[in-house]
This record gives sequence, C-alpha cells and structure tokens, in this order.
Amino acid sequence: MRRAEARTATLAGADGHVLVPRAWFVRGLGLVYLLAFASFWSQAEGLVGSRGILPVADTLQWAAETLGPAARWRLPTLLWLDAGDPALHALCAAGCAAALAAAAGVAPAAALSLCWICYLSVYVAGQQFLSYQWDVLLLEAGVLGVLWAPRAWRPRRVWEQPPSTAVTWLLRWLIFRLMWSSGVVKLLSGDPAWRGLAAMEHHYQTQPIPVWTSWFAHHLPPAVHTAETLVMFGVELILPFAVFGPRRLRLTAAAGFALLQLGIAATGNYGFFNLLTLVLCLPLLDDAVFGRPAVEGGRPGRRWPRSLLWPAASVIFCLSGLQLAATLGMDVRRAGPLYRLQQLLGPLHLSSSYGLFATMTTTRPEIVLEGSREGVEWRTYRFRYKPTDLDRRPSFAGPHMPRLDWQMWFAALRPFERARWFHAFARRLLEGSPPVLGLLAEDPFRGGPPPRYLRAHLYEYRFSRGEARRRGVWWERTLLRPYSPVLSLRGD
Repeated sequence: MRRAEARTATLAGADGHVLVPRAWFVRGLGLVYLLAFASFWSQAEGLVGSRGILPVADTLQWAAETLGPAARWRLPTLLWLDAGDPALHALCAAGCAAALAAAAGVAPAAALSLCWICYLSVYVAGQQFLSYQWDVLLLEAGVLGVLWAPRAWRPRRVWEQPPSTAVTWLLRWLIFRLMWSSGVVKLLSGDPAWRGLAAMEHHYQTQPIPVWTSWFAHHLPPAVHTAETLVMFGVELILPFAVFGPRRLRLTAAAGFALLQLGIAATGNYGFFNLLTLVLCLPLLDDAVFGRPAVEGGRPGRRWPRSLLWPAASVIFCLSGLQLAATLGMDVRRAGPLYRLQQLLGPLHLSSSYGLFATMTTTRPEIVLEGSREGVEWRTYRFRYKPTDLDRRPSFAGPHMPRLDWQMWFAALRPFERARWFHAFARRLLEGSPPVLGLLAEDPFRGGPPPRYLRAHLYEYRFSRGEARRRGVWWERTLLRPYSPVLSLRGD
C-alpha cells in the first residue's frame, strides 16, 4: 500500500501535492473564460446577430433543413432553443456569470461545466469568427478542468481533496501536444522560411495584428531573428519532453513555455491564447513552488467517482492520441472503431489537433475598403486594430480578440470569390447595419445614408524604416490590384 502511495506521489509531483496549482488553475481557467465571453459578447450582434455578418439563426435554419435531426448533434448549441439577439446576449451573460463563479472558486466543478456548455454554444454560433485553435483549446482545457476541479460548493483558498492523478497527466499531455505540435508542423510543412531559420525576419511584420513593439522587433538584426527561431524550436520541439520528466525538468518546461508566451504577448495580439497557455502550465508545478502553504481545515471537497473519471480520461487520452497522429500525417482512418468514435464525438471538441503558424507568410497583403454614395468621392473604412492608415500606431488589444480584424487578415490571403463571409460583410456595410458598423473604428458615412457603392483594393503593407518612422509613419504600402469589383445592392 505504501509503495502504491509513493508511486502516485512521484507521478503527481513533489510529495504528491498539486493542491495549490489546482486551485490557481481553476481560478485561472475561470478568468480566461470570463475574458473570452466578454470579448465575444461585445462583438456578438455585429458578427452573428440578426443584423450581423453571419446571422446564427440563418445558419441553424440551413443546418436543420440540410442535416435533419442530426443537425443538433453536429452543431451543439443552446441557441437551438432561440437564436434571437436577446438569447445571444443571455448566453454570453450566463457564460460570464459562470466564469466569475469559477474565478472566485464558487462551486468550481459546476461553474466550469456551465462555462464549457456556454462556450461550446458560442463556438458553434461564431462560425468562421471562432475558428481559431485557442477556441478549441479552451474547450478541451475546459473539459479537463471540470474533471480536475473538486466537487465542492463553497470557495476555499485550497481544496483539500487531492485531484485525480490521471487528469493531472492529461493536462500535462495537453500542454505537451500544444507546444510540440506547434514545432512539428513547422518542419513537416516544408516551409523554406522555417527550415532556413528566417521566419522571424517576417513574423513581426506579417502576423495578423501587429502592435507597436512589433515594429522594433522587426528591425532587429538578422542574427537576432535567427537566434529567436532556434530558441523557439528548442522550446517547441525539445522542451515539451521535459513535461514527462522529474520535477526539475517539469519546472524548466513550465518556465520555458511561460517565457515564450510572454514574448508572443509582448509583440502581437492573440486574445486570450497566451493567458490560457500560461494557465495550462500550472499543472506542471507543485505545492513546493508556492512555499507549501498550510491547508485550511474543514470538510474536503469530493472528487468525481472513478467509475466516471477513468472511462472519461481513457476516451480523452485515446482521442487526443489520434489527433496527434493526424498532425504527424498518419492515416488515422486505420484506427477503425477509435476513428469512428472520434468522428461521432468530434462536435464536442473533447480533443483537437494543434500547430500554429505551420507556414510563414513573408508578405503582408491588406484589404482596404472604400465606400461611395455617388461613385466619385470614396471614403475609407477604418478598423479598430487592423492596419489601414500609414501613420496610425499599431495598438494592443489586451486579452480582447477582435474577430473581424483577424478574419480580414485571412481574407487578404485568398481570392475574393472564396471569402464568402466577406460578401456578407460587404452587404451589411451597404445596408448600413449599426451592429456591423460598431465593429469598426468609425463609420465614414455617419450622420447620413449608407454608401451605394463599395470597393476593395489589395495593398502590400510593410513596416516603415528610418526617416519615415521619425516623421510618425509606421507603415508603407504598395497597391497590388483590386480585391473585389465595385459592389452595390441588387434586389434582395
């Protein structure tokens, strides 16, 4: 018996105590949920509301007509009950309330369960605008958070009941897959910028939404960029294996991952992704890191029964292993029943594949939108964070995720005909939809009727250099070609 306890302690961490990391993880995950819900809430009507770019009600109606009864499983969202704007706001409000409860340590397992249900609903409603890896990462981390959190009700500084060792290692397995996959996909893609160690010479300038520190980072010497790339590969390809090593190696891995995320957050806008990754580093720690604070007395919180916990943990581990195999280019269809189970449970996003920036964009095409009432004078639409004006300093969005600005970056990388959501966006601008215009920095036609015509040009943007920067110019640009024909409303 003592040997078994000692072995469990070795697996879980120093002295087997991960009570403090678990407490911080629960609260940190609640904070990430809160930021994610609040950020989406501020954009929800403009993105997917009744007068938004991609109304979720229309999407659900199309799914019901196309998929029949299977639609509710393929698109799991509470908005099947009501997809109107009030229901959309109520969903975000419920998510924020549950996240606040989790962040305060109130009914942690129940609060995180409600957070996961609400965010899965939001994820489905968001369509293209919530198609990023950190959205599915939050869903996977949320499931594990529910299983790791104590089934307590009252908030406590530290819950006394030790968490499940199996879930502890599933969380460590998650941070391993996130980091290692991000390094592997860069090599498997065959991208010459990564293989030639020149990717960081482009990254700061071509990332979706740069910040003002990106300008300074971009102009560092090439030797510094090469060193940055080598360090990045070390953190993403080598350091993840320390996750499975003894305590000292795990702490080293956590420190390396954290420093990489802080560097990314300091030079770019990635919403809540960096904070979420930092929270996922917490299961690598143990109580000794926090000075082994005394555990308060009182009734310990209850854990999930093993009859539920172990089957759930086993399924999640197998599915995540299949996702990692797919990332490595293996034919996962040969997994037979496991592959079919993955297809069945896929809509719940219990596990996902990861791998950021597999290929590096070496130029920065940008779409500049202009509207006109008579076809002579054209006014420019300016976004909150996406580059448009050459003399506007790139700004930090904080943990806020400007979804429209991000999608505009992706739209510029593909032809106008393939960016179907952009067609809907243009229509709303021609209609003068207030929720959609609220997503922009300003409405150039404010105080009057909307434009009759809309056009978009594609420019190549580059960070300014030397004298231009001293004059207050942050960007230079070159006109490439029209992105779209001149658009106007026709019939319905």
